[in-house]
Amino acid sequence: MGHTIREIATALGAEADGNLDLVVTHAAEPATAGTEALALAMDPRYAEGLAKGEARAAMLWQGADWRELGLEAAIFVPRGRLAMAGLSRILDPGPLIAKVVHPMALVDPTAEIGEDAAIGPFVTIGPHVRIGPNARIASHVSIAEGAEIGADALILQGARIGARVRIGDRFICQPGAVIGADGFSFVTPEKSGVEEIRETLGERAEIRQQSWVRIHSLGSVRMGDDVEIGANSTIDRGTIRDTVVGNGTKIDNLVQIGHNVQIGDDCLICGQAGVAGSARIGNRVVLGGKVGVSDNIFVGDDVIAGGSTRIRTNAPAGRVILGDPAVKMETAIEIQKAMRRLPRLAATVAELQKAVSLKRQSD
Repeated sequence: MGHTIREIATALGAEADGNLDLVVTHAAEPATAGTEALALAMDPRYAEGLAKGEARAAMLWQGADWRELGLEAAIFVPRGRLAMAGLSRILDPGPLIAKVVHPMALVDPTAEIGEDAAIGPFVTIGPHVRIGPNARIASHVSIAEGAEIGADALILQGARIGARVRIGDRFICQPGAVIGADGFSFVTPEKSGVEEIRETLGERAEIRQQSWVRIHSLGSVRMGDDVEIGANSTIDRGTIRDTVVGNGTKIDNLVQIGHNVQIGDDCLICGQAGVAGSARIGNRVVLGGKVGVSDNIFVGDDVIAGGSTRIRTNAPAGRVILGDPAVKMETAIEIQKAMRRLPRLAATVAELQKAVSLKRQSD
């Protein structure tokens, strides 16, 4: 399905020039764009690629001379990636799920399904579930008893929504995500080695045989509006209180959120990050890939943690941190520089030791 340049520019609130009735069917990089593509060259660095492709229209930086670039039409945007967000929304057809309850879906008679819901094959919806209008639920999804999901949800293949989970409007869940599994909580009849080490910071009076007793998860998971969960990510239910994810928070693929965790609004948590049980994450926090957050600590509002950072203690609001353990980013960079100098420093020390040894021998 095609869109005219005029339609796209209007939807983006952007300026356009040239043949505004020109129809494009998809987006492409400049060098590989065909005649029906909208080439994406929102920065002068990409202008050279337009000559290699066959695009007749392009999305360009403001002030670009589209005629000199050999185009018939252009859309001008001040912020390229933001325009990409709008363009991708326009061009994305979304999953093909018919607006019916598929005959091979299993829906409990007590469940409430909103108007215009689309429910694919092999979906299982348990007792007393409530799903809002315009939901799109792809195949092999399971939604357990008592769960509540707001309007305009998109839940993709194989996702698992646990019992009594509550989710707001416009929820997006990628394939294989699990929301509301039991938390990882165990205790020993007597003080465990882990408890002892936490108190002594390394010393153990005695090593003895121990067995683990399971603590059941009585809470669930509660999410706000506009939350997105990536493929194969997991969010554990709380032990007593709910695990909470705030409005607008986006969680990438392969992320683990432990039991009782509280995450604020508009956070961004990137792939393979892990947040341990009972940690509290403020608003607008960004955790880069493979970041680890220890249990029972607080990460303040607007903290940004670079990739592979290990946050072991409370992080003050607004701090930019990096490293293991986490320190201010500028300190982490100095540490890295010092580490790169260590081999040279070791060689210098060895030479000094040798010189001192030779001097002692000569004396």
